[in-house]
Amino acid sequence: MEIRQALARVAMDGFCVVEGAIPTTDVVAVRESVERTTADYGREDARDQGIGHVPGFMRYNQSLAPYVADPRLMALIGGLLGPEARVSFMTATINYPGNPRGSWHADWPFNQKNAGRIPTPYPDVVMHLTTLWMLSPFTYANGGTLLVPGSHRQSTNPTADMGVSPDAAYPTEINVTGPAGSVLILDSRIWHATAANQTDQPRVSVVVRYAPWWLNTRVLMPGSAERARLMASGRTENDQPPLPSVVYENLPEMTKPLFAHWLED
Repeated sequence: MEIRQALARVAMDGFCVVEGAIPTTDVVAVRESVERTTADYGREDARDQGIGHVPGFMRYNQSLAPYVADPRLMALIGGLLGPEARVSFMTATINYPGNPRGSWHADWPFNQKNAGRIPTPYPDVVMHLTTLWMLSPFTYANGGTLLVPGSHRQSTNPTADMGVSPDAAYPTEINVTGPAGSVLILDSRIWHATAANQTDQPRVSVVVRYAPWWLNTRVLMPGSAERARLMASGRTENDQPPLPSVVYENLPEMTKPLFAHWLED
């Protein structure tokens, strides 16, 4: 898909799928590495819901480091977020067989349950991107991400009281599908949900979120003053452990700028 086509798809539909982001010769090794790390570091509360979940994944596993700053991908991200975009979250996400369907939501900073949220009605501006790196094929059967095309153009989402049930099927919902090695790019405002995996194999992905240089991500970093102030509201918030210097120094040179703000103090 050409950059102009991808930009148009994200503007109109709120998402696009770019195939071949990870070469077919590499994708099996990356998937197996992600599965091993998730088995070692996955959070227990997520496992109880049939999900493998490892926030701050680059801290534990660098198998995606050569790909997340690919110049073709960064040209698309730069076209959406402007220059000097950076990674705000990186999370391993595995749908294990039998996991339940999740609730409709928009991602940070548009999720109204979060402490660090932009209150509704939020403006019609691309402020954050969510990418899902498909290390397994995404299919209807194995829980390819559910989303509502065009919903990013709304000024709210079902995490707020807007008259749409977060737990009910939506008439225009779709499952996103694509071959292993693809990357799904979402405007983070789009309504999406975890889909049930109805197969006997895990659906493996890593979620990498990108923010413009001006968006303050410190609310996500444990121990930051910004996080402490916002968490006083009593709302919950995602957390992303910082990156150790030894890991950062061994990243590819083109990847380092995406994580330079995320180093341990």
